[in-house]
Amino acid sequence: MAAPDILQAIVALAVFVFCIVVHENAHGLVAEYFGDPTARQMGRITMNPLPHVDLFGSVIVPLIAYFSGMLFGWAKPVPVNSANLRNPVVHNAYVAAAGPASNFLLAILATLLYIVVILVYQNVDGLEVGRGNTFLFFKTICGNLIQINCILAIFNLLPIPPLDGHWILMRYLPEPYRGMLASIRPYGFMILIVLMMTRTLSMLIGPPYMFIVNGLYKLIGLAAAL
Repeated sequence: MAAPDILQAIVALAVFVFCIVVHENAHGLVAEYFGDPTARQMGRITMNPLPHVDLFGSVIVPLIAYFSGMLFGWAKPVPVNSANLRNPVVHNAYVAAAGPASNFLLAILATLLYIVVILVYQNVDGLEVGRGNTFLFFKTICGNLIQINCILAIFNLLPIPPLDGHWILMRYLPEPYRGMLASIRPYGFMILIVLMMTRTLSMLIGPPYMFIVNGLYKLIGLAAAL
């Protein structure tokens, strides 16, 4: 494996860890807003990655996924005591949606930062000529932030336990079907691993991912043409 590839993998993994930490903090902050301080009390509302990182979901799976062409994974779930929420069914869905929403927001912010960097390098005298490694650094960071956050958001919206999408779906399912969805929670990780190993997961994530990322890069291209 060439040195630039190793460096790219390290940058991607670092960005991934940052994104999942933001994702988990979003869950905890929204849960706290709706009445559940459990995450705060257990020290899970923090940008320190150590309380959030799961060896399997945050390191091993992302590395395997990265070399298969798509970086995704998960962190330790933020503890939420539904009994503390003012309206458990509704607010559980909001808490779950906060994670993917934070990733989409980060992707948008990274897109805006990328546009600002391009415009600065194009319009500030002297920067365009000698931009070299500095511009490549910003390009790499912004590109990883856009792509990884879009993957994480779409991945977590899948309605498979324990992903956020299944909690959002629980909000809208009639009571008998909620029980059916809840019953497969013990097998959720096994289902995800099978989907990943058969590349079905990439097929599910790929189309919406390409649609959103291509749209964001089109905005960047339009800005670069100014």
